[in-house]
Amino acid sequence: MPRFTRVEHLTPDDVAQLRATYGGLADSVRDLVDATIRTEVDAEAVATARAQIDAATALLRSRQVDGAFGVQITSHGDRMPWGNPVIGVRNPIAPPLVIERDDSGAVRTDFHLGAAYEGPPGHVHGGVVAMVLDHVLGEVAANDPESPRFTGTISVRYRRATPLGPLRAEGSVSRIDGIKAYATGHIADADGVTAEAEGVFILPRWARG
Repeated sequence: MPRFTRVEHLTPDDVAQLRATYGGLADSVRDLVDATIRTEVDAEAVATARAQIDAATALLRSRQVDGAFGVQITSHGDRMPWGNPVIGVRNPIAPPLVIERDDSGAVRTDFHLGAAYEGPPGHVHGGVVAMVLDHVLGEVAANDPESPRFTGTISVRYRRATPLGPLRAEGSVSRIDGIKAYATGHIADADGVTAEAEGVFILPRWARG
């Protein structure tokens, strides 16, 4: 497993500009995804939209990186996991979550899941719930942005269906045992917890020094 990529040439202002530019693009594509799911326009309108989307795709593909985006870290400490499907500001399938960490090390995030994440009618797909919890627990288990702990095992208990709309996720570490961190967390809506998880997260061999 390679270490994360250092990008020495980017200043904090450069990162802010890139975030605004490509984050805005991802926001527009998220809107497009939502519109695609819920539109009821006729076939002619769909054909027109497809032609415009195909043209935009060709424009964006005129210059792109090969393979995955990865995680980039600047010399100023900015961490850019922008292709991530949970927190990636450049990834339209990410909500994206914005993770906040308190003085105790626990994390929380408020986010919104709409039509693109639906499983049971009006509710979040169970796999998406598990993905969010896996990421939140992984965030709290990480001891260093460049040396994350990866999921060893995770167990999710679905207490009730998670409704689409505004949600909160929280996570904390219960204990650390050498290369392993034991984390717990949950997702909740306005009426309380909908799903909870516990997992073991392991420092990968390449990050152990």
